[in-house]
Amino acid sequence: MLFTDTFTEFYTKVKESLADGTFAKLTFAKTIGNAQLMNIYIRPVVDEDVLELELKFKFQQEEIVEFYSIDAAFDRLLPFINNPFLSVILFTTEFDLVYKLNKKRAVSITDQPPTFGNASPVLLEYLAAKK
Repeated sequence: MLFTDTFTEFYTKVKESLADGTFAKLTFAKTIGNAQLMNIYIRPVVDEDVLELELKFKFQQEEIVEFYSIDAAFDRLLPFINNPFLSVILFTTEFDLVYKLNKKRAVSITDQPPTFGNASPVLLEYLAAKK
């Protein structure tokens, strides 16, 4: 089962937080069972004056890092919803947005008070240079 519609709605908030300079980080967590892939950590990076996303796949024994455009990262991340991850957390300076699947695989998207007081330094530096 693909969660394209609900994850698209969630990912829109990711893109908005990158555009407005409030993005701190994005984390895929809470796996089903004893999965080899434990987390995916997403952070902004700048390559040749282009804002991209670094995806760090944390396995039990190793880490693999990949780089994608902001839009292409969506397609890379979507298949990991429900396989093996049941939650994704967007950390911004304004709120934390939690995308969660319950046992029946119903999706909920809720916001919570922010965990981080500062946005990603790479993002802030990139946005400042663009002004």
